[in-house]
Amino acid sequence: MKERSEPPAAAAEPMVGGGRTDPATGAFVAHRKLLFTVAYEMLGSAADAEDVLQETWLRWVKVDLEQVRDQRAYLVRIATRRSLDRLRTMKRRKEVYVGPWLPEPLLTAPDVAEDVELAESVSMALMLVLETLSPTERAVFVLREVFDLGYEEIAAAVGKTPAAVRQIAHRARRHVDARRPREAVPQSQVRLALESFQRALETRDLQGLLDVLAPEVVLMSDGGGVKQAAPQPITGAGKVARMIVSGLGKARIALTSELTVVNGNPALLLRVDEEIDGVIAVQVEDARICGLYYVRNPQKLTRIASETALTLR
Repeated sequence: MKERSEPPAAAAEPMVGGGRTDPATGAFVAHRKLLFTVAYEMLGSAADAEDVLQETWLRWVKVDLEQVRDQRAYLVRIATRRSLDRLRTMKRRKEVYVGPWLPEPLLTAPDVAEDVELAESVSMALMLVLETLSPTERAVFVLREVFDLGYEEIAAAVGKTPAAVRQIAHRARRHVDARRPREAVPQSQVRLALESFQRALETRDLQGLLDVLAPEVVLMSDGGGVKQAAPQPITGAGKVARMIVSGLGKARIALTSELTVVNGNPALLLRVDEEIDGVIAVQVEDARICGLYYVRNPQKLTRIASETALTLR
């Protein structure tokens, strides 16, 4: 079969001469959305996840399909290995990144928000917790806890024994459980808190911000050295609220905000003079915002103009 340099899009027709289905392309198209989700959850970057899909495709078209028992598992294995390689490269990039690094936000379809498990797994709050794991721990956690793969499948993907994978999974789960949100908050409650924040933001209402922010709220902003952002996380409702109101007052900008759904969860899309300025995702506990994640880096805002399809299956 002639090798293709570009992976087929999900909507592509996997056909070869005479109208016959190309088995390799058909399998890749069938699992493309899953492979992207696996790579994105491991990397937190849609651009890098797309690169992983490209590398997965280039290896997949060279595989003898007659020797493959489970095409889905085989494709996930390739994507996982490529993601692990890229994770190690990204670690070096993050060491020289200007300011806090936040995952790349994705505008997601309604079905992602309706899938509670999927929405939690790609939430900004949990993705940031996954950043604290080692590359292998993150791969094992994602494959086991999010995609429910068996230990033998994961072992084949990460190059470990099943026994070692069990230990890694236990360690990673304990690490994540100690840092993840205490409990899942209904999206309706998140939206209410976000609407209160939106009103206070647009009216520069200091007291309104203080009312909706938790006392120990943490603000993280990612400008990537291109847009202005706080060089370190800011903690405390007073500090965060005053910084927001002061910053908006000094800038004298025409700020507008729009409720949207990013990574399967309610978020705000901010525009300045009608141009997209950034995305704010939140974490809510006890009806108040305890985490604010503001992505301004233009290179991370390319996936908020059109929906990205994600799946756990």
